Amino acid sequence: MLIFWERRLVFLATPKAGSTAIETALEPLASLAVRRPAELKHTDLGHYRSHIAPWLHSVTGDHFTTIALMREPLDWLRSWYRFRLRDDSEDAEHAMTGLDFADFARAYVDPQGAAVARIGNQADFLTAGQDRVDRIFRYEDIDSFTHFLEDSLDCAISLPRVNVPPAVDVSLSPGHEAELRRLMQRDFQLYQSL
Repeated sequence: MLIFWERRLVFLATPKAGSTAIETALEPLASLAVRRPAELKHTDLGHYRSHIAPWLHSVTGDHFTTIALMREPLDWLRSWYRFRLRDDSEDAEHAMTGLDFADFARAYVDPQGAAVARIGNQADFLTAGQDRVDRIFRYEDIDSFTHFLEDSLDCAISLPRVNVPPAVDVSLSPGHEAELRRLMQRDFQLYQSL
């Protein structure tokens, strides 16, 4: 999460949607950068609205505009899979050992599935009841997001490639992909509204 005090702007760092690159590029411009621990770095809209927004308002008397990125839902899930493959790969008992993407996707939608696939969803991160982040940009159109930030912060921005997971097979059968799309309907509806 990045707070730009003078511009009254807050970047909420959606997990697996370019947040590390954005924080790397913009941290020097931010008044406050929360990068660790992950639970605070990835503060969702609900926690922001209930804890951080009231504090900012009590100090400034102003509303801060929230911004965030959202990744195409299946691509987001694929990114999580690749990230989890890399995470702690030196451990012989690594939770991802022998788990292909189809298995990971099945575990993701199964409430009793493997803990390694319990990653939440973007709709819950970006919304709180009927409320949603003020400006949500598609990760796949990062140029629009970058132009918005350049205009808002009055500077040129170049995003580095960091935290890039390994390339692996993340294919699904058409039937399995259709089922995932149905089960990830809230994410897809939000994504289509952008």
